[in-house]
Amino acid sequence: MTAAQKVALVTLGCARNEVDTEELAGRLIADGWEVVQDPAKADAVVVNTCGFVEVAKKDSIDAVLAAADLKSGDSGPRAVVAVGCLSERYGIELAGAMPEADAVLGFDDYPDISQRLHQVMSGEVLTAHSPKDRRTLLPISPVERPAAAVVVPGHQAAEVEIGTSWAPPVLRHRLEDSPIAPLKLASGCDRRCAFCAIPSFRGAFVSRPPAEVLAEALWLAGEHAKEVILVSENSTSYGKDLGDLRLLEALLPQIAAVEGIDRVRVAYLQPAEVRPSLLQTMVSTRGVADYFDLSFQHASASVLRRMRRFGGTDDFLALIATIRTLSPNAGIRSNFIVGFPGESQSDFDELCAFVEQGRLDAVGVFGYSDEDGTEAADLDEHLDEAEIAARVEHLAALCDEVMSQRAEERIGQHVAVLVEAVEHDDELGLVAVGRASHQGPEDGATFIPIAVDDLVVGQLVSASVVATDGVDLIAERA
Repeated sequence: MTAAQKVALVTLGCARNEVDTEELAGRLIADGWEVVQDPAKADAVVVNTCGFVEVAKKDSIDAVLAAADLKSGDSGPRAVVAVGCLSERYGIELAGAMPEADAVLGFDDYPDISQRLHQVMSGEVLTAHSPKDRRTLLPISPVERPAAAVVVPGHQAAEVEIGTSWAPPVLRHRLEDSPIAPLKLASGCDRRCAFCAIPSFRGAFVSRPPAEVLAEALWLAGEHAKEVILVSENSTSYGKDLGDLRLLEALLPQIAAVEGIDRVRVAYLQPAEVRPSLLQTMVSTRGVADYFDLSFQHASASVLRRMRRFGGTDDFLALIATIRTLSPNAGIRSNFIVGFPGESQSDFDELCAFVEQGRLDAVGVFGYSDEDGTEAADLDEHLDEAEIAARVEHLAALCDEVMSQRAEERIGQHVAVLVEAVEHDDELGLVAVGRASHQGPEDGATFIPIAVDDLVVGQLVSASVVATDGVDLIAERA
């Protein structure tokens, strides 16, 4: 019997990309491939790239080049293939600029990924695709989209039956044994933010059917996931193409009720689309994290209008106040873009004031940079790079201070911590490391000192916060 060919998969970018990589792994395993962790021990390396911003693009290219360097060794891979958002976005242009990759594949190649790898390894030269705006592949009307035959990574195409053992129609294979698992709720986006190119290569908004999402949650529970994070480009739009904009309110309690799932976290909420009924469902459903990932991007109404977004300081503060009235200990995180074309000093000052007033638990700060094909790239009044860098540094320092203060305010609170690792800390000794309900994957951690290794990964532990270290919490078992 011929030994199975080995493939390593490398993922760059967001949790949505992680789901797509696991879909590719499932497809390859179903066709007889063996997935290995070490690219140096693989026959083929598939790099799932990110095409979001310049830093992510560079990291993706570096990952492809690093995999290609392994080919010079005696036991290195025979083929290096780039997939993912950067590949979809630039296609043939990327292939020409990066000859180190043996192939550059787009999303339409995903259903045939095994065949494509065999072709590359046999020496066949595959011509990369010419990119197109994937929004044009689906009807303008959202309710007409479910009937369209378009490849959408991370979505299952076949019907599933709830209440029986389930094998995904498109096999997904978990590549990590973490108790945390992303679960794709939807893909694409119908918004037209001036700075964002994602809709052009990810396509128009498409919801996964509720039965499909629930079935995968059941499967993830069987794979020992204790927390599922619902991911998409815009979770608040879930269901609009299925005829029910409040479908998420109905789905959340069902996922939270899945045996084995201790916590459900919702990511990527658009502030302008947050509904009172969604807030109420999130704070009242047992097992749903009191965690609100709100994409504010700025606070100045004038900057937001230039960004083709809605809201402003007063609207956002009112939303934050509503959330904290419903759930005083909720975690709220957001991202901000600094230095958008036309951002005045008073606009920036308003953003800083908003950060101080809003007192968010976690914040990501990004300096504006032009993205190919976006409206913002052609706007007047671009700021000097040095000025953008100075504003980023100032806001980031302010955010760090506010986030540390928010962490200190939690001293004395009781938290439920999902253990993700047990390790040794130089100051605390043996600790269980995990996250409380208000802490997302990149929002800090909670450390629980333990005398013996009596806590296991995946265990949900009740604890009381006794100290902080920046944004991180130190807690004692209750």
